[in-house]
Amino acid sequence: MNQGKILVVEDHRDIAEMVCDYLGEKGFLVDYAADGLTGLHLATAQDFDVIVLDLMLPGLSGLDLCRRLGDAGRRPPVLMLTARDTLADKLTGFRHGADDYLVKPFDVEELEARVQALVRRSRAPRGEQVLRVGPLVLDVGTREVLREGRRITVTPIGYQILAILMRESPRVVTRSRLESEIWGEAPPDSDALRSHMYTLRKAVDKPFERPLIQTVQSTGFRIIDHG
Repeated sequence: MNQGKILVVEDHRDIAEMVCDYLGEKGFLVDYAADGLTGLHLATAQDFDVIVLDLMLPGLSGLDLCRRLGDAGRRPPVLMLTARDTLADKLTGFRHGADDYLVKPFDVEELEARVQALVRRSRAPRGEQVLRVGPLVLDVGTREVLREGRRITVTPIGYQILAILMRESPRVVTRSRLESEIWGEAPPDSDALRSHMYTLRKAVDKPFERPLIQTVQSTGFRIIDHG
């Protein structure tokens, strides 16, 4: 059974072989690139459910690869592998479009669980096609986000958070529900959701006069238009 089509971009041969062999044994179709430019070529030429991406790559860094895929509108969910584990490093990865973050050394069982969660999200049915909250519009079919007619660029995880909040508006969505819907049974560390919310707010609210995204103390978040 095809569990999903995965692109592994990793220049460390032993790690790449371990990940490719393990995911292949679990039923995933796996392609591989040893450098960023080859990874970019494969990712733009083929459709993948998930990209497992090393941060430090020859030729083109993982961050630049993420950014170029986003600019080309060809970015599937990205699980970033890196030895860097500070909050600043994670924020940088998320802002460049990473959906999840796994620090080396890692356990392959955890990698598989996170890949499965991203595949499920990538393949999820889309339901209602256009979501609206006041001046904010999200087109599920094209994945375009507009506010006051201005196009807004959000990360893949930011898009998922925004879609959940807009579908539930004006109700509050708990942190635990957001983490469960986005990452399934393998949520990342406690900084991940906070980092994604920070980035999403910068895109959706900061350029405009009034904020739409609210934090409900000790509970979660909601999106509401008081205009």
